[in-house]
Amino acid sequence: MTCNEVFFFCQVATRKAYGLALVKLGNTNKHVVVLDGDTKNSTFAELFKQAHPERYIECYIAEQNMVSVAVGCAARNRTIAFASTFAAFFTRGFDHIRMAAISQSNIKLCGSHSGVSIGEDGPSQMALEDLAMFRTIPGCTVFYPSDAVSTEYAVFLAANTKGICFIRTSRPETPILYSQEEKFEVGHAKVVRISDADRVVVIGAGVTLHEALSAADELAKQGIYIRVIDPFTIKPLDADTIISNARATGGHIITVEDHYKEVKYLAVSGVPRSGKPAELLDLFGISAKHIITAVKSTFSN
Repeated sequence: MTCNEVFFFCQVATRKAYGLALVKLGNTNKHVVVLDGDTKNSTFAELFKQAHPERYIECYIAEQNMVSVAVGCAARNRTIAFASTFAAFFTRGFDHIRMAAISQSNIKLCGSHSGVSIGEDGPSQMALEDLAMFRTIPGCTVFYPSDAVSTEYAVFLAANTKGICFIRTSRPETPILYSQEEKFEVGHAKVVRISDADRVVVIGAGVTLHEALSAADELAKQGIYIRVIDPFTIKPLDADTIISNARATGGHIITVEDHYKEVKYLAVSGVPRSGKPAELLDLFGISAKHIITAVKSTFSN
């Protein structure tokens, strides 16, 4: 049974899908090495360690050093190096990531436990600035998969994409959205809900894509239809798909982000607190209930 066949029958956290994809990649490519910052049981890098212990490097709680070791491993294309930790902890290694980009390194980084959806772990471990950080890295490709299938594709695409890649994964288990036959490409979004009666485009990624779909289901019961887009990669962003679909819905766009905001949209608006994931999504206005309110206010104005 393949990874995708397992995924198809259950809910899987994208962080676990990352670990499973690494094992699958490592089985077919002996150049793959994996590093982690003493969070392997949470990022699921431990699955690769169990399968290929000779190609796993434990860097402990030293994220700057982990990034630099990964750069060394990947130098002169000797290996395909994946390094993982909580996404929030990569902020400690920003200078090392920046210098890796200047050195034209091909390291692949994965940050788990993104956003308020990590729940009870609390704000110190919630990555709410990581997307902004990695988007500033020149040449960096930023993947934000929303289910296990797209996560596997993100891992395989990252392994074959030149330059630094960042994969943002989430803690909660989420339903499978895509079939095994679905194909993903860098810079190509997916329109996951569409009808001729759509009045607003809602863009979500990771857990907020699932919230957007829940909102779409509830709004449909009220005779209101929305178009839902999964960007898959935040950088490069599929502007053509977003713009063309926005034109089809009267120019109305709502983005829902499990991340701090800089312009007006649904996003985390302040330093959060510990709590249950559903409570925090609602508290910071990025749950299905708030998406419904935003949709109605968008076209009513």
